[in-house]
Amino acid sequence: MIIERTSSEIVIRLSSKVNTYGIQRLVDYLKYQELTATSKAKQSDVDALASEVNKNWWRENKHRFISE
Repeated sequence: MIIERTSSEIVIRLSSKVNTYGIQRLVDYLKYQELTATSKAKQSDVDALASEVNKNWWRENKHRFISE
């Protein structure tokens, strides 16, 4: 593995033998870190938004899982 830092990015080089599923999970996490690095959102605000989205999703999709 080689890790290189340039003025604008960090470059990581891995052997092609590395499991791509694990690499994808790592890349997804790193993308999350990059996207949220400058966020000023509070965890409580994020939790409230997630709860609202989940409630709305369940209200719209409940019929797919439970027959009334």
